[in-house]
Amino acid sequence: MIATDRLRHVDTQPARAARQRYRDGAIEPTSGIAPGFTQANLIVLPRDWAFDFLLYAQRNPKPCPVLDVSDPGSPSTILAPGADLRTDLPLYRIWRDGKLAEETPDASKAWAEYPDLVAFLIGCSFTFETPMVEAGIEIRHMTDKSNVPMYLTDRPCRPAGRLKGNMVVSMRPIPASRVADAATISGRFPAVHGSPVHVGAPELIGIKDVSRPDFGDAVRIEPGEVPVFWACGVTPQAAVMASGVPFAITHAPGHMFVTDVPDSAYHV
Repeated sequence: MIATDRLRHVDTQPARAARQRYRDGAIEPTSGIAPGFTQANLIVLPRDWAFDFLLYAQRNPKPCPVLDVSDPGSPSTILAPGADLRTDLPLYRIWRDGKLAEETPDASKAWAEYPDLVAFLIGCSFTFETPMVEAGIEIRHMTDKSNVPMYLTDRPCRPAGRLKGNMVVSMRPIPASRVADAATISGRFPAVHGSPVHVGAPELIGIKDVSRPDFGDAVRIEPGEVPVFWACGVTPQAAVMASGVPFAITHAPGHMFVTDVPDSAYHV
């Protein structure tokens, strides 16, 4: 309950303003939006699949750290009282039989198809970007105003029930002299993926061409920089595809839910 306790003493206006923009139809990647507030990935499943996913997340906590789980049928979360998970993200994906059927800025219509949907909010590495920037580490996709590059690896997650799939990672180019600093800073946020899962040599985790991400946008890697990879909350979407899940709603990669919880609530 540490996160919700701290909401009482925080001015959440920047987070609320961001969610209102998205409810009004604005679409943008959320890296750098409402700095200082935790962001979250979203996956919404029929209740029949909810236990399988909860077990999947429990068995794979690095890519799937659960921050909150909604009551069946509820589009609300304790992480942002008054928010609506159907409308308050900038862009959603609707999945049918494991295939992407639609991207939409409003998931209300799809949400209404099932009376018992359960929403999972998963930690996001955007949360530790602000302290990295404050430490003088450039975040390239923020500099270039693009989406973070994400890649499907060859590292299998531990299966659970009907769910299986490989880990997805996000990548940030880091100067070689600052890799240890980046790992230390992010490692203090285990609830939002924590420290990197791989440094350098993308081919060792099944990434054939780092200039061609599976999700998001390619970014420049300058001389003297090393590609550093963190576990990514798009991993549940890889499981949806690999497992042929009949119906799911997720965030579009890079388009997160901005919570009212300060980053410091997840700092250890």
